[in-house]
Amino acid sequence: MTPALLSGLRASLAAALLSVSAVAFAVIETYTFSDPDLEARYHALSQELRCPKCQNQNIADSNAPIAKDLRFLLHSKLEQGASDDEILSFMVERYGEFVRYRPAVDSNTWVLWFGPGALAVLGLVLLVRQLRRQDVPSAGVSEHDLQQLRDQLAERQAREGRS
Repeated sequence: MTPALLSGLRASLAAALLSVSAVAFAVIETYTFSDPDLEARYHALSQELRCPKCQNQNIADSNAPIAKDLRFLLHSKLEQGASDDEILSFMVERYGEFVRYRPAVDSNTWVLWFGPGALAVLGLVLLVRQLRRQDVPSAGVSEHDLQQLRDQLAERQAREGRS
């Protein structure tokens, strides 16, 4: 075996072992639900709620202890018969609006929801104004320019006629 081939095999083996170890650290929790609809709601809500510690993961994907507690709390609330809105309201009341990936539209979050669209419209308006302000050369020729061209043509014809 060549050194390059051996090095490639080692790298492949290392990558395979790393990918297997990543699966080993995945969240594995099983809750039993009294109704399959509750389980579907559990999965949807656990994707919607952000882990307060990890901040870039939802509670379904996070291994943080607080995410585990929130998953247990979510399961308990669902089994107690709470609606999705009640659960989300409870979580927001306890952890703040940050806990939701899609915060509600209110006076505190209107910039978050409408800011990007407003900036896009403003950019489009400014672009149109800038394009309209640019001087567009007129297609017409002034009478002065026409007279200059006639004079130049007459001079040229006069020179060619002399030669």
